[in-house]
Amino acid sequence: MNNFDLTVIGAGPGGYVAAIRASQLGMKVAVIEERKSLGGTCLNIGCIPSKALLNSSEKYESINSAQLDDFGINLSSVKLNIPKMMENKDNIVSDLTKGIEFLFKKNKISSFEGNGYISSPTEIIVTKNGKEEVIKSNKILIATGSVVAPLNNIKIDEKNIVSSTGALELKKVPKRLIVVGGGYIGLEMGTVWRRLGSQVTVIEYLDRILPGMDSEVAKKFKLILQKQGIDFKLNTAIKDARVDKGSVYLSANDNSTKENLSFEADVVLIATGRIPNTQNLGLDTLGIKLSQKGEILVNNNFETNVSNIYAIGDVIPGPMLAHKAEEDGIAAVEIMNGVAGHVNYDLVPGIVYTSPEVATLGKTEDELKESQINYNKGVFPFSANSRARAINHTDGFVKILSDKNSDKVLGVHIIGHEAGNLVHEVATAMSFGGSAEDIARTCHGHPTLNEAVKEAALAAGTGAIHI
Repeated sequence: MNNFDLTVIGAGPGGYVAAIRASQLGMKVAVIEERKSLGGTCLNIGCIPSKALLNSSEKYESINSAQLDDFGINLSSVKLNIPKMMENKDNIVSDLTKGIEFLFKKNKISSFEGNGYISSPTEIIVTKNGKEEVIKSNKILIATGSVVAPLNNIKIDEKNIVSSTGALELKKVPKRLIVVGGGYIGLEMGTVWRRLGSQVTVIEYLDRILPGMDSEVAKKFKLILQKQGIDFKLNTAIKDARVDKGSVYLSANDNSTKENLSFEADVVLIATGRIPNTQNLGLDTLGIKLSQKGEILVNNNFETNVSNIYAIGDVIPGPMLAHKAEEDGIAAVEIMNGVAGHVNYDLVPGIVYTSPEVATLGKTEDELKESQINYNKGVFPFSANSRARAINHTDGFVKILSDKNSDKVLGVHIIGHEAGNLVHEVATAMSFGGSAEDIARTCHGHPTLNEAVKEAALAAGTGAIHI
């Protein structure tokens, strides 16, 4: 019975989407997942629960502050219920995992709970509670995602020193929260707890936040977060951490002055990135090649150097993003079935789900300068957008970069309300090789936030209208 055309190890966004697409294409599919629930890190302890808390904390802050006064709404006696907030988050996760279970049944996908070990290119041993089960499979797809990157041997106990997993499960609001790492995860979780009352400090090894993003955007965003109440200590290296009587004490160095620094907090969140989850899969025995960073090396068909074994998502080179993993998964199984699967890695958006949001796509201005590409730049502030003014979300701007000769859009970078949604308008245009003028000459509804995109496209050409 345990004979399959394709077996996917890992039921995260890449794995479960790949399994569904493979079933649609006529393959007999199995999925192995070590968790009891499907959905992987993203759904269970990552993207979805963090967005639920971001939404809850934003609602709380808007009610608990003077934000609503300007709209003529006056409230009092606002009370925070952390257990109820966490219950809501857990219910959302539960409903979505059940949704994946339904999709597996609908698509006749077999699901196995346990750890998958690849014993040969056509055989996997599934281990659960000491019991083993063997699966035979013509093809194997590794989609095991990523895990938290360790930092200086600092021990994460998920109580005082936490990963993003622990930060999603705190029982009370810490008076002082230190976030180590100024990337997506650290800024999102720092924002959640800052809104709920924590004094938040972000410590970053580099001299900027959001490494890899457009530097102009990163600088502006840092100023906005500082205005909201988050403190930053950049260019700082953490040496060690110790817990004593419920407090965490960090020792660090200033990278510039070499000065010794010390910090104290109730909770420290380690958010210094993630690494591929490739342990205990049998890769060494099989001779599967890895990069120096521990990523599984694959060809353009997502196949490893061992025939019939493929890999996608966070375990291969590229951005560790759920939507990138989904695209990998679909393309991989389509290629297996002779369909022209393809992923355009130049058009994978990056989004920070704070308020305002940050969204980026394509080339940054820094990259264009470094490559000596001549470009036009169009910037339009949300403070000049009528819809943004009406809903009191005027922070940020839209920046569009286009080729100076052809006007082809090369990149878009947005700080603003709903930036994560707005960026996809430009993504569609870029996927067809569209120009800034194409966007500028497209009629946009009024009043909408999307008009800021149109105005930025105009600014990259003959000039914006409303500034």
